[in-house]
Amino acid sequence: MLLENKNAVIYGGGGSMGGAVAREFSREGARVFLVGRTRENLEAVANGIKADGGAAEVAVLDALDERAVDAHAEALVSQAGSIDVSFNLITRGDVQGIPLIDMTKDDLLRAVVNGLRSNFITARAA
Repeated sequence: MLLENKNAVIYGGGGSMGGAVAREFSREGARVFLVGRTRENLEAVANGIKADGGAAEVAVLDALDERAVDAHAEALVSQAGSIDVSFNLITRGDVQGIPLIDMTKDDLLRAVVNGLRSNFITARAA
């Protein structure tokens, strides 16, 4: 198994893409730590992973909150010993579905800035 005995943090782990990544990481042997803003979505993914024999834990936080991400990463390392994989799949401003003609420059820039910012924060914390 590719990720046997590895700890994987998945930001946005309650979404459809994040959940799919989490399930695959678990199938490959990783202990997954699902992080996101919506507890019920995270728990649904975690419960599915556990039902399949995997190990999953949930944390509710905003990946744009630098202090919260840092504190969570420190706590995770204290608990699990390491962060071997950090994967960021957060929503970046909810511009999907907005026709380009209706999208403002601020809508576009919010998605770009949120993506860059959250990737920087989560990668640095790991």
